[in-house]
Amino acid sequence: MLTLGLAACHKAGGPLTTDDMSQGDPKAKVTVIEYASVGCPVCGNWDMTVFPAFKAKYIDTGKVHYVFREMLVGGSEEVNLGASGFLLARCAGKDKYFAVTDAIFHVQPDIYGGKVDAHTALLNIARSVGLNEDQFNACISNDAALTALQQRATDHANNDHVDSTPTFVVNGTMLTPGYHPLSDLDAAIAAAH
Repeated sequence: MLTLGLAACHKAGGPLTTDDMSQGDPKAKVTVIEYASVGCPVCGNWDMTVFPAFKAKYIDTGKVHYVFREMLVGGSEEVNLGASGFLLARCAGKDKYFAVTDAIFHVQPDIYGGKVDAHTALLNIARSVGLNEDQFNACISNDAALTALQQRATDHANNDHVDSTPTFVVNGTMLTPGYHPLSDLDAAIAAAH
């Protein structure tokens, strides 16, 4: 029984673009799009608790093409972490993008819990992927890159009708926004075949 609460009857998610970051086989029968922010605590929780099993079961086996779309949501602290984090991930390059976003999701509780400031946490992540402090500072203060990120997030909100994160779209069918356990995604993927 499908208990996902599917959001709308129209095809959701929009066409794939060169700005999308993805993992898995682009020719897979199922595409799962996640709209998320590295500044979003619910997204961080999903990344830490569900994504590893989802990746092993679907991405690594070639069953799903996973597409990650950047959003900027929440209060100023969440938006600032999201923006700086995404700029850093893109500066690290496509091959290190997901390593950076995953590291940010994992350090989120320490940032929001006051154990480490966001700048220090992100600088440590930058160093772990081979960027020095000058490169990191140039990266997160790049106005053109920030404007492009803001435009992508605005386009996702307006064109793809996404207003909260995480939001998942499975082969064009949008799930109710929010945290979904693996069983929800299993059901949606099975229904998409």
